[in-house]
Amino acid sequence: MEIDNIKYDCSRGTVSSRDHQGGLTCEHKVGCCKLDVFDWLKSIPEETTKDLFEVRFKNTRKLYFRNASGVAIKPGDIVVVEAQNGHDVGIVTLSGPVILHQLKRNRIDFKTYEFKKIFRKAKSIDIEKWQDAISREHITMIRSRQIASALNLEMKIGDVEFQGDGTKAIFYYIADERVDFRQLIRLFAEEFRIRIEMKQIGARQEAGLIGGLGVCGQELCCSRYMSDFKSITTQAARTQDLSLNPQKLAGQCSKLKCCINYEAHTYIDAHKNIPQLKGPIDSEDGPVYLVKTDTLKGIMWFSFEPNSMTNMFPLDVDKVREYIRLNRKGVKIININSKKETKTSDYLSAVGEDSISRFDGTESQQPRKRNDRKARPRKGNNHNNGKR
Repeated sequence: MEIDNIKYDCSRGTVSSRDHQGGLTCEHKVGCCKLDVFDWLKSIPEETTKDLFEVRFKNTRKLYFRNASGVAIKPGDIVVVEAQNGHDVGIVTLSGPVILHQLKRNRIDFKTYEFKKIFRKAKSIDIEKWQDAISREHITMIRSRQIASALNLEMKIGDVEFQGDGTKAIFYYIADERVDFRQLIRLFAEEFRIRIEMKQIGARQEAGLIGGLGVCGQELCCSRYMSDFKSITTQAARTQDLSLNPQKLAGQCSKLKCCINYEAHTYIDAHKNIPQLKGPIDSEDGPVYLVKTDTLKGIMWFSFEPNSMTNMFPLDVDKVREYIRLNRKGVKIININSKKETKTSDYLSAVGEDSISRFDGTESQQPRKRNDRKARPRKGNNHNNGKR
C-alpha cells in the first residue's frame, strides 16, 4: 500500500519511502512483527550473549546470528547476514539474555551450534537490492502457481521469499502427499534464473505466514506467538460442550482452531467433579431429566420434560450426588425444585383498558386543570369584547 510515497511491508515489518532525489529510506515497524517476543530481560548485561542476535526475515522465518562486524548493533537495525550462498538481509528483533531462552525453545545449544555471521549494517545499495528482490516475489508466486498447475501437480504454492541479494528464492508449498517436483524445479530455474529451494509447510504454518484476524477480533495465534502446533481433536470440543459445527470450529486454515486446546485441560479437571447420570432422578413430582450442565460453575440444569428446555431449574453438583445416593436406596426426592414459586407474570393484558374509570386518577386530572387555566383568559376576552 502506498500513501504519500510511503510503503508499508507487513510481511517483513518495514516502512520505506523515497525522498525527492530518489534516495531510499527503510525502517523497522514494530507493530507488524509476526511472532514478536517481549524482551523481559532488557538492559540486563550478559557476557555470553552480547554478540548473539535474532534476525527476522519474511513473515515468521527467524534465525540466530553472531555479530562479527565489530559494529554496535541493536534491535530494529537492518543488517546483512551470511547465507548458504551469497548474503541475505533481515531485521534484528532480539538481543541480550532472552536469546538463551529462545535458543532453548528452538532446541539449539549455543555452545556447540555454529552461528552464521552478521557482516554489517545494511547500506543503501543493500536495501535497494533487497527492495528490488521483494518487488519480484508476488509476480514470481503467481507464475509459479501457473507452472505447477500446468504440470498437474497436487500441490499449492503458498508464498515465495527472495533472498536479500536476489539470487535465491524459497518456495513454500502445501501438499497432502509426496510430490515429485524435479521437473518443476528445472522449469522454475529456466523461468526465473535463480536458485530454487522448495520448503513444505502445513496449513497452520501457511495461516501464520499470511496472517489475519480471527473471529475473536485479535491477530491469529499462529501469526502472533505460536510456533509449535499440537494435534487438535473434536474430543476437546466435546469436553467443552461446544457445538460440533465445522464452520464454527474451523479456523482460517480450514483446520480445527488452536484455541480449542487452551481450556480443554481445565474442563477435563472440572468434569471429574460432575456426577454421571445414567437416567432421570426420581422425585415425588415425577422423573427429573438432565438438560444441560455448567461444567465450570458446577451447576446442573433439570426439567420434568425429557429433551426439553422449558421450566428448567438448577441444582448444585453436591445435591445431585446426594439425590443419586438416595435414589439408589429407593428414596424419592421430596420438593426437588425448592426454588419453585408462583411468580406474577410481567405480561399485561389489554382487557379492561377500555373502562371509563381509567381516567379517574389524579394524574389525569392535572392536564385538565392546565387546560382550564388556558381557557379562562379566552372567556374574559370574550366578555370584554361583549362590553365593547
